[in-house]
Amino acid sequence: MLQHLKILTSLLGPSGYEHEVSNYLTDYLKERTDTVSVDALGNVTARKKGNRPGPVLLLTAHMDEVGFLIKKVEPNGLLRFEKLGGNDDRNLPAQPVKLLGRDSVVDGVIGTLSAHFAKFDDAVSVRNHRELYIDIGAASEQEVLEMGIEVGTPVTWGTEWKLLGPPDKQQIRAKSLDDRSGCAVLLQVLEDLEGTAFSGELIFLFTVQEEVGLRGAKTAAQRITADAALAIDTTAVSDTPENPMDNSLGLGRGAGIKVMDASLIVHSTIKQLLIDLAQKEHIPYQLEIFTGIGTDGGAVTYANKGIPTGVLSIPSRYTHTAVELIDLGDVMAVKDIVRTVILQMDEQQFFSFR
Repeated sequence: MLQHLKILTSLLGPSGYEHEVSNYLTDYLKERTDTVSVDALGNVTARKKGNRPGPVLLLTAHMDEVGFLIKKVEPNGLLRFEKLGGNDDRNLPAQPVKLLGRDSVVDGVIGTLSAHFAKFDDAVSVRNHRELYIDIGAASEQEVLEMGIEVGTPVTWGTEWKLLGPPDKQQIRAKSLDDRSGCAVLLQVLEDLEGTAFSGELIFLFTVQEEVGLRGAKTAAQRITADAALAIDTTAVSDTPENPMDNSLGLGRGAGIKVMDASLIVHSTIKQLLIDLAQKEHIPYQLEIFTGIGTDGGAVTYANKGIPTGVLSIPSRYTHTAVELIDLGDVMAVKDIVRTVILQMDEQQFFSFR
């Protein structure tokens, strides 16, 4: 699991520019599934059939990450930018970034005032992202162009993967854990199933452009017929000291079993199945009601005539920043629930509303 997380978070794939991730997943899945396809938007779909009759289960996670687009090149070589996805202006200044240039990746930093100027400025103000700029070390428009950077160049965070915490309770700090950690869960589930009998058929869907409105899932799900679906994504915990926090969801307390969010009221049959299996297998879990978030589950549930959909959440601190933080135990709990759902399926498995 750690290797999957390390590789996937090292890839660069802001919304609309997920090519590195899409290509990596396609190559990886070709060796381990029955069929793999990539649609016009970049969504990757893989199918794996079990050796017994049973339901079709859709498993989905999104591959894109929040990022930016270069909007303007200033005469002095500094770069203005626009957001791709839900970045918070408070978290932007002085952060390293990577620009997906024409011929190579270019390192940069989002500029900020030196602390020495604080007394001449309104120290409590938050600058709008349109007042900020990216510095790549260029001193003119011509130098920027020669470095392969232009209007429309995509940008992502430039932080590196790190392990935190004691050896027996490891935490992962990285960019793009939302939702490369969900992608890692599905890859690990696929590995765990190697040589294992199961019923039905699994559809693995890795979507694009979730961070800008669930666009990939809305497109891909319309051509998929499934009996049920599980979306795997991160969710923001509330276990730190800031004022809005109510400690209802915490890091290291197990998988999040979604009850409701801004995009979905979870199908009650699916929710109860996840709870029952977690309890039966003694997998730690916590129930999640959080209206400040949405997932691809909200798009999948509308597909065709409606797909009963559940969501398993990986608790995360500092989501949509350059230093997202998750607990390895929580990731493994999500993986274990997904695997348990698959292995308990049989020909009599139904996901009806009543």
